Amino acid sequence: MRGFLLFICIALASPLVAAERLKDIASIAGVRSNQLIGYGLVVGLDGSGDQTSQTPFTAQTFNNMLTEFGITVPPGTRIQTKNVAAVAIHADLPAFARPGQTIDITVSSIGNSKSLRGGSLLMTPLKGIDGEVYAIAQGNLVVGGFGAEGRDGSRITVNVPSVGRIPNGATVERAVATPFASGDYLTFNLNRPDFTTAKRVVDQINDTFGPGVAQALDAGSIRVRAPLDPNQRVDYLSMVENLRVEQGNATAKIIINSRTGTIVIGQDVRVQPAAVTHGGLSVTISENPQVSQPNAPFGGGATVMTPSSQINIEEGASRMFVFAPGVSLDEIVRAVNQVGAAPGDLMAILEALKQAGALNADLVVI
Repeated sequence: MRGFLLFICIALASPLVAAERLKDIASIAGVRSNQLIGYGLVVGLDGSGDQTSQTPFTAQTFNNMLTEFGITVPPGTRIQTKNVAAVAIHADLPAFARPGQTIDITVSSIGNSKSLRGGSLLMTPLKGIDGEVYAIAQGNLVVGGFGAEGRDGSRITVNVPSVGRIPNGATVERAVATPFASGDYLTFNLNRPDFTTAKRVVDQINDTFGPGVAQALDAGSIRVRAPLDPNQRVDYLSMVENLRVEQGNATAKIIINSRTGTIVIGQDVRVQPAAVTHGGLSVTISENPQVSQPNAPFGGGATVMTPSSQINIEEGASRMFVFAPGVSLDEIVRAVNQVGAAPGDLMAILEALKQAGALNADLVVI
């Protein structure tokens, strides 16, 4: 049975393109989230913590924590912290987050802890790329995975028990400055740079708010004049980001995923006049070894195995189909489906068409 062929056809027949809100196709420069990271300890584990003989940094961190509370561990003492695990914490600090608000965090084991299930994260500072502390994390972990291990070494694991999350597990301590309230202009960056889309955004803003309000800097950026008063700026941007704009058509592309056999053909793909034939050759090799044994039990003979190979070659019937000038996406799909090409066959056909100069699209293999 031939392989399954999946086509995702975008905008096959309708020439109309739905208008999108500006907030869905662009973002404001400087208004973005920031990544935070920290290092800490998870305690209260049920014997699934780090083995300090293999992760000495866990014992060192634990000793430093005890020192902060005025507890001194005698020199040479080997601490077995089976209920403690060293972890890395990371989170995204949203734009305009203010001190006192909370954010979600993800906690991941960095030692040899087998599970963080049931553990609690102790107070951990979360720092930005500049080394400043922007949030403090602490709380009980929610772990979706679990594991079990037998004495004979057998083990079963569901999901990943060495990673957990803490909803609202960090409190913001410092706000990140943004250029939103400064300057006479704001810049919108398109998610998919396109000259046609940039022109349409500029035209839509200028038609709504007056000439010269918006200017296209390039295919991906539009500069928009904005009020200086923060309250007026918020009201103004609320109207701007809800303007609807028709995006320009993307470049004609065909995306091929060679691992999954998925083929995505975009809009405006065209094929020049070409004739294609693709036949299959099936080679089957079967091994039937023959065993020869002596008749008498004490005849002194030896059992001999004689290999026997059979080779069968079958050539599948191939059909030829012709692409007329300017063939559309719908016709390409119909023609290839009639031939019954598998994903691998179709990839070969598309690559051959591209090499022949008959495919009016970018062929991208991922």
